[in-house]
Amino acid sequence: MSRFAHAAAPDDGQAAPVAATRSEERTSRAPADLNALDPTIWPRTSGRTGGAITIGGIDVRDLAKDHGTPLYVVDEEDFRSRCRDYRSAFHDGDVHYAGKAFLCREVARWVDQEGLGLDVCSAGELAVALSVGFPPERITLHGNNKSVAELEKAVEVGVGHIVVDSFEEIARLGRLAERYGVRPRVMIRVTVGVEAHTHEFIATAHDDQKFGLSLNSGAAAEAVRRVLALPSLELVGLHSHIGSQITDIAGFEVAARRLAGLLVQIKDEHGVILPELDLGGGYGIPYIAGDEAPDIKIIADGLREIVTKVCGAAGLPVPRLVVEPGRSIAGPAGVTLYEVGTVKDVEGLRTYVSVDGGMSDNIRTALYGAQYTAALASRASRAEPMLSRLVGKHCESGDMVIRDLWLPGDLTPGDLIAVAATGAYCRSLANNYNYLAKPAVVAVSAGRSRVIVRRETEDDLLRGQL
Repeated sequence: MSRFAHAAAPDDGQAAPVAATRSEERTSRAPADLNALDPTIWPRTSGRTGGAITIGGIDVRDLAKDHGTPLYVVDEEDFRSRCRDYRSAFHDGDVHYAGKAFLCREVARWVDQEGLGLDVCSAGELAVALSVGFPPERITLHGNNKSVAELEKAVEVGVGHIVVDSFEEIARLGRLAERYGVRPRVMIRVTVGVEAHTHEFIATAHDDQKFGLSLNSGAAAEAVRRVLALPSLELVGLHSHIGSQITDIAGFEVAARRLAGLLVQIKDEHGVILPELDLGGGYGIPYIAGDEAPDIKIIADGLREIVTKVCGAAGLPVPRLVVEPGRSIAGPAGVTLYEVGTVKDVEGLRTYVSVDGGMSDNIRTALYGAQYTAALASRASRAEPMLSRLVGKHCESGDMVIRDLWLPGDLTPGDLIAVAATGAYCRSLANNYNYLAKPAVVAVSAGRSRVIVRRETEDDLLRGQL
């Protein structure tokens, strides 16, 4: 059969050339053991029992039977343990979980219980947090185009920080603060001019993009002047976020040095010492074999050293550091479980393995060539490796979950496939393309599972239509 005899064509227009190149690298030879689960990629409690993958002490076959597929599975202990890792590394600062990675009411409870703050980017995310009693003083509101209603809600409930992103927003927030007779704590998002080594769509610190106020052009310094000129606003710090899925820590160090330099400039020009410095998130995680991820303790120590050195040389007290991890907490904790529907061998080309989800539950592959690791989950196999393309059921040629991967040659309809590291930006970006209902989210811990976001139904899809 051709499925065992060839490598997939590197470029057929389905993904960016960089993604195709990485696919070539990862498919040059099959892994030594298709049943192995790389501990740097899979959840911390995952393993195999009787051949089947288990997460949180639960057999994935039971999860599929009880909750159906596709299914988002979240390892609660993995998620919580990564929260604790960050708290330990930044013990003298603040850690805010970036809710955009994945947020629901139960996750907001976990974040609260682990003592982290929470970053939200919309009224909807804020509503999720407030619905479970998350302390508003530990919430930060982000966004490049916050509506008046969103700003008004943040002012009304008293969120801990509002990160302003434009001159218009500074004026808008100042008027609202006067109306409510409050003085919200404000940070200025600074575009520091760092070219992060990541995909164009998730790089956010170079000047030619929508976020922040440029350090190089002087817009950030002007924003400082405008905030300080408004007695209704309290400027407490600077904020920077250089991008997402970043594994080279050099960019974070450059950003920290430049922001610390702006703190010195603010002190010299205005006689104002800002107490906080928010260096954002974006810390990468391993998705496929060979991927590296920055060590959180090394990052924390490095950032602390740079800021201490720059501020110390200028006679400034060291500001309280704030970081905003999202993907690096939620991503490794999540696995998506699918059922195989068809295995189609296209003679001389490749084998297509179709599952019961796709770009409606994980659009990242189609959006910017993201790569993932997957495994036959419902049993072990010693069959010959089969070079495959894992695809979804949508009417779209670009509907791929994984462009190229090795799966056992005896794969058959009804088998379960688990895709690792899907805890971040999969459910958050989920959609209803072709009117597919969004999957349920199930939390697993200590041999028990519970639904934390229920599966959508056809009634949900039709609700709101006249």
